[in-house]
Amino acid sequence: MGWLDQLAEHVDDLRRANHLQQNGQSAAALPILDTVLDTVTDPATRAYSLVQRFGALINLGRVAELAAAMAAAAEAVREVPDPYLRGQLHAFAALGAHLQSNLDRGVTHLVQASRALAAVPERDADTAWGWHDLAMAYSYLGFHGQALIAIEQAREVGAAAGLAQEVFAAPGIRLRNAVALDHQGDTDGCLRVLRDIDAELSRYVATDQLRPSSRAVYGYALARRAALGDSTSSDATRWLTGGGGDSARTRDLRHLGSVCLAIAAGRPQQALAMLEAVPVSAETLGAPEAARLRSICHSTAGDHAAAHAADRYAFRLAAMRIDQLRDGYLDGVAARLDAQETHRDPGRYGDETLTDPLTGLPNRRQLERYVDSLLSRGERAAVGICDVVGFTTINIRHGRHCGDLVLQRIAGVLHRVMRRGDFVARFAGDEFVLVLPGAGPHQAAEVSRRIGAAANAENWQALVPGTPIGVASGWSEVGSNGRGLSAALAAAAAGRKPTI
Repeated sequence: MGWLDQLAEHVDDLRRANHLQQNGQSAAALPILDTVLDTVTDPATRAYSLVQRFGALINLGRVAELAAAMAAAAEAVREVPDPYLRGQLHAFAALGAHLQSNLDRGVTHLVQASRALAAVPERDADTAWGWHDLAMAYSYLGFHGQALIAIEQAREVGAAAGLAQEVFAAPGIRLRNAVALDHQGDTDGCLRVLRDIDAELSRYVATDQLRPSSRAVYGYALARRAALGDSTSSDATRWLTGGGGDSARTRDLRHLGSVCLAIAAGRPQQALAMLEAVPVSAETLGAPEAARLRSICHSTAGDHAAAHAADRYAFRLAAMRIDQLRDGYLDGVAARLDAQETHRDPGRYGDETLTDPLTGLPNRRQLERYVDSLLSRGERAAVGICDVVGFTTINIRHGRHCGDLVLQRIAGVLHRVMRRGDFVARFAGDEFVLVLPGAGPHQAAEVSRRIGAAANAENWQALVPGTPIGVASGWSEVGSNGRGLSAALAAAAAGRKPTI
């Protein structure tokens, strides 16, 4: 018996919505889920429905609705302590973070999803689909090796539940792996993977086991191969047109597939015009894909200088993604070292009353202890106050949960730009206090500049659409002329201005 079979209400409706989603028809599944949520009373059924609704919105690319849907699903799942639901929620949340261009948050959800699903004792169809969704999330965020491991786990659990391995073919995982190889200059490796996808398609067509939602993926793999000049007997147009689901990713794959077929037919100028006419999400196949297709267009047209420039741009975009992953790895190591230090010195850090539960940063009490210790050693420091411009509007328009998400992201921004040895605490509300030991006005101005640049680079519109967000900061000093923390904070607040 699967997890879904144990629910108390609306099992048939939810099974039908599930089937639609698995076949790429999220637009048809969404009203079924909304109808269930209008009348459901059982907490487990409600949590399951909200998680599936969250997944449907992700598939449809309705980014503006994700924050509220995530909040509702997370609150419901907290009331039902079940590892499968937590794993499914975090897998979808990782995909949502990817659509919102928040790699740090996406990686956190990936880890949480993997741990939760690994704790599920049942080997049923629902758990297998949970691993499938986690594999897709890994793939979209660029963790291709982990995606292959997770999809193999889906096949293994699915086999125990009587599902054929073909159900979890997941060609999209290998397609994203293939184009990532091409973005990094390994076109031969890309073609090897694309040929494997073509061979798999031939097998599934022969056995009539092709999932409808995979049609556009197979079609794009064939078209991309043709654009690279590698002939195939399969008809890409057949798979790109008709059927295949209603997701935003499917629409992108169909359009980009048409671009590739125009290149293969010797019409590079038409292909370039198509690329410019219809924007596609950078999240579907990675930001470098459009640039790489432009390079192939220019090369086909004989404009090798333009092809080289487009290729360099594609490679730079791919390198930026790798740099983000490396930064995340370094942040993870730093966090682990901090945790180890905390464990070694519980007397200094162990009091939970010194930590803000929302952001995980030190709170006002720990800030005061830190500055007292600094002043007792006769040291001085630059002290800054940083707050969110427009925070009241965020709470009014989007609710307190979105306000909390903004504060968490601001905390992450501050943590990333601070120098080694600096101190940052959540002071009150949307106010954060920064302490830069030994620093003067010039160092404070540089940190303020980095904060402004990092905050401006965040995709706030995906989180709180229609609400501009900025950061204001002001600076003073402690330890100079006997100035203490209270006086320094008052002076910093008086000089507060937006960061640029």
